[in-house]
Amino acid sequence: MPSKFHKYQIFIPLIFTVIGCKNTSNSKVDEDIMIEKKVDSLLKLMTLEEKIGQMTQVRHFWDTKDDDIATKFIGSVIHTQGINPGETAEEWQQKFVKLQKQALSTRLGIPLLFGVDAVHGQNTYNGATIFPHNIGLGAAANEKLVEKAAAITAVEAQATGFNWVFAPCVAIPFNEKWGRVYEAFSESTEITEKLTKASVRGHQGNLSDSKTVMATAKHFVGDGSTDYGVEGGETSLNATEIEAKLLAPYKAAVQEGIGAVMASFNTVTGISMHAHKRLITDTLKVGMNFKGIVVSDWKGYSRFGGNDIINAGVDVVMAVDGDLDDFQSGVKKGVENDSISMSRIDDAVRRVLRQKYRLGLFENPFPDPSFIAKIGCTEHRKVAKRAVRESLVLLKNENNILPIDKKTKKIIVVGEHANNSGLQSGGWTVNWQGTKENYKGATTILDGIKKQSKGTVIYDKDATGNHYDADLAIIVVGENPYAEFFGDIGHESNQLELTLTKEHQNYINKYQENGVKTLVILISGRPLVVTEQIKKSDAFVAAWLPGSEGDGVAEVLFGDYNFSGKLPHSWPKSIDDFKGKYGPNFWDASIEPLYPFGYGLTFKK
Repeated sequence: MPSKFHKYQIFIPLIFTVIGCKNTSNSKVDEDIMIEKKVDSLLKLMTLEEKIGQMTQVRHFWDTKDDDIATKFIGSVIHTQGINPGETAEEWQQKFVKLQKQALSTRLGIPLLFGVDAVHGQNTYNGATIFPHNIGLGAAANEKLVEKAAAITAVEAQATGFNWVFAPCVAIPFNEKWGRVYEAFSESTEITEKLTKASVRGHQGNLSDSKTVMATAKHFVGDGSTDYGVEGGETSLNATEIEAKLLAPYKAAVQEGIGAVMASFNTVTGISMHAHKRLITDTLKVGMNFKGIVVSDWKGYSRFGGNDIINAGVDVVMAVDGDLDDFQSGVKKGVENDSISMSRIDDAVRRVLRQKYRLGLFENPFPDPSFIAKIGCTEHRKVAKRAVRESLVLLKNENNILPIDKKTKKIIVVGEHANNSGLQSGGWTVNWQGTKENYKGATTILDGIKKQSKGTVIYDKDATGNHYDADLAIIVVGENPYAEFFGDIGHESNQLELTLTKEHQNYINKYQENGVKTLVILISGRPLVVTEQIKKSDAFVAAWLPGSEGDGVAEVLFGDYNFSGKLPHSWPKSIDDFKGKYGPNFWDASIEPLYPFGYGLTFKK
């Protein structure tokens, strides 16, 4: 045992009281007992190679040869950036049916799980309903709405062939420099806990229902609270702080019966979370009585300790990008030389089989073609548009220029973000790092403004026009899409700042300095330092990353609906606020934010 483990003696008394089961009917109890009997019976029939196969997750069409699904007894498949299964949803389903048939052709016929990072809708499919990212849902803080969004995501995921989603992210962001702030609901543990429950209910529902999918709480634990907001960095919080701030959403997810939890990239006091037995096994599995799957993150086996992560409690490994053979042979050798116990292997496989039975995959292993018509349907988009409306936070409304009079004679709309659904949606949209182009079925903010206005609307993409006779300038500015470490402020892969670019600042300056009333709409995955831009504007709206229904923004601006969103994060006033490990409102009472957590105005109608 590494010497650093002595620092974690404090975790022993903090292993949590086992969460009791929710009230269940006798039929539910009987069903659970029957599933456990089936799992035990199947487990007894399995060879070591078949067991290791169930612990293996590969990227389809990329990491495997044609017959690997069958010959290596693969248990699950992940779809992410890379070769798409096809252009249409029918083609996606057919590709996954083909893979499923390979799994079913094996001696024991154990079906595959198909996983996808559907973090704000089935965002890997061009044409799906894309919801606001979680930071926007945190601003809305509407449990029923989050549950509906998750249920719609489940249907559209199933429609494209998936039965497992890697959502929700339940991190608590401590520093806006972190590139994944937008994937989390809020800096508030309480709001995150509440919305986590709703998301799990929406995704999973009655798990054997074909409209639902298995959900995944991620990333366990401390991914949002690393020092200086570094993706995969060190989380130097002590056990008491982790207990107080970070673990409640996981307990809530387990209580709701979540099927999976994903390990995080970060370290905790120098120990990789993937190899952190005291947190994964003692705290999550034993302390919280979690009966589901602990899945690694990308290339977890080769990156974070090989067989150490299995012994720590990881059950399924993303054996991607060349890890497949090394993972399977390494685990087999570990069992043969007694460095991995067979009981640990059996525990992992039991958890996988349990979820496959809960999903009803042994009876219904194939996707339902009738769901395809639901992808991006009007009913789903209405819910997403409502989420957009409720996510908007009004930070300033000087002289009550909002709501906009629909009869305003001339409106000038400025900024590339105003007329680009890709830019308004952020990362994890169509592509891993997002897209800078319009995508199928989406509406833009400009579309909505044109629809609402009865006057003249002119689009000045890069503020090169001289429309100073306009009655109102709507300036739409913000961040370009990013995901994971590519979004970290200060990462060598980018030149991102916690401020607007000079170009976007000039968009605002040009119209404001020429006496045009100026409404600024900020598209961003986190609060930015825009103190001067807020001062210069007449009105300022934090719109986060609204997703595919951009016209929902205009419905609020023009008064069809009032603002109701509240800040899910305290808003920084200065770059100096980030000189320490964490941002405003975390552990340093001397830092006063520009706007406190929970701030948000409404207008007089």
